[in-house]
Amino acid sequence: MTTAIALAIYVPLLLAGAVAVWRAPIVALYAWIVGIAVHNAVGAALYGAGVHGSTLTAIQAWKEILLAVALARIALEAVRARALPFRPQVVDWLALAYGLLVALYFVIPQHALGGAASRHAAGLALKHDLIPVAAYFLGRSVVVRREQLVPVAWTLIGAAAIVATWGLIDDYAIPISWWRRSAVVPYFHKQLGYDYHGTGGLPENFIYNVGSDKPFLRRLVSSFLSPLATAYMLTVALLLAVVLRRARWIAVACVVSAAGLLFTFSRSSLLALAAGLVVLAFVLRRWWPVAAAALTIGVSIAWVHVFPSIAPTGRFTSADIVQQHRTSKQHPGASFNPTSASEPSLHEHWRSLIDGARTLVHHPQGYGLGNAGQTASRTGTPIKAGESNYTEMGAEMGILGSILWTAWIVALLVGLIRSARTTRWWAAAGVAAAFAAAAVLAIQTDVIGDPWMGYVLWSLAGICVAPVALARDGDRSASGHRARSPEGRRPRPRSRVLP
Repeated sequence: MTTAIALAIYVPLLLAGAVAVWRAPIVALYAWIVGIAVHNAVGAALYGAGVHGSTLTAIQAWKEILLAVALARIALEAVRARALPFRPQVVDWLALAYGLLVALYFVIPQHALGGAASRHAAGLALKHDLIPVAAYFLGRSVVVRREQLVPVAWTLIGAAAIVATWGLIDDYAIPISWWRRSAVVPYFHKQLGYDYHGTGGLPENFIYNVGSDKPFLRRLVSSFLSPLATAYMLTVALLLAVVLRRARWIAVACVVSAAGLLFTFSRSSLLALAAGLVVLAFVLRRWWPVAAAALTIGVSIAWVHVFPSIAPTGRFTSADIVQQHRTSKQHPGASFNPTSASEPSLHEHWRSLIDGARTLVHHPQGYGLGNAGQTASRTGTPIKAGESNYTEMGAEMGILGSILWTAWIVALLVGLIRSARTTRWWAAAGVAAAFAAAAVLAIQTDVIGDPWMGYVLWSLAGICVAPVALARDGDRSASGHRARSPEGRRPRPRSRVLP
């Protein structure tokens, strides 16, 4: 009965969303900004209500469906116009080459490469690897007037502030015992296939472990049900907010988002934020972002010492302590000092990066899709590389895959920086800084494994990578300005998918 009710609500909403996206593909960006932020929370709630298995999987495919609808509309308009909606550049060819290589490795038999992933695992990896490519090309294809990016940024910044606010309330108002009894545990284990061993079966990074005989520290997970995914959204929002600066409420949103970012206790995100601010200084030709970056580093160092004294805490259950002792035996010499190189989280990231690099050297042809990262973890496949997107691509698609992925990321970042410096458009500057932060994060974590980043940030990167230079502020124009480069001196027929 619950499944029928869920489908009765979901199908009309999906149809309405598909129609809206067909009419204006940029609507998909709004849907992803808000929808993916609550995607896991809603999924866990539906699982707890009795919606399981393939039905829940189909419901959670809404984001892929909207992407397919948007791309179909773009393709139709391109066929009608007999022209591409943009003039291809080097960054586009790199994206296409990377995407084709992903598709090629999907059809190569696993046994020919020495991989062990099932077809299901390979399919999940195919989606994981191609979503950023599809989102990027959607952004490249949609014709957007500059002023239309302002409400997109407002939506993103406002959504991030709400996510941070809810996360802070949750940390202090909802006890960890409620989370242990919630549907989140079976949702991750039985629906998504993750084998987590955190307190009560929750993901390990729900908390920060300071030793099994001591109270652990709560981390802000919010509606993402993940401190890292939450931190990534808040990082992007802060970098966009500092260049927009259009309303007083944005200052309030920045304060709330910054507090939320601190309580995720994602040290890598704070470092990435500082890196984004440095890139912003270069783009804007201003010194204040450098000062902000230095302040961010200083706050990060201080926060490591302050957080344990003000963070909400909880205690391990007896079953948790048994698991903690088992884990400590597997990792002797681990230190729970967050500034120590032997701290489990830092050590694991570093070890995964080194192991991934060794895999790339010793197995340069790759193992095939599904043999690395989150995909391998959730499907029970031996993990050949983890954490870093750069080494994961190499483990799956060999040295060529790693080179193409890295070259695309570098070319996209350079293109964003160049377009921002040329046009002085606030959106290009903010997205360039946010993408720089993502590129830094990808060194030690699976950034595109967070769907919000893959859909939202890569779409924004596609929109902003080649904007046209204007003599005056295009955000204040009533009409006629587009965030797309001209097709050349001579007019050419083109697809015009107006958002």
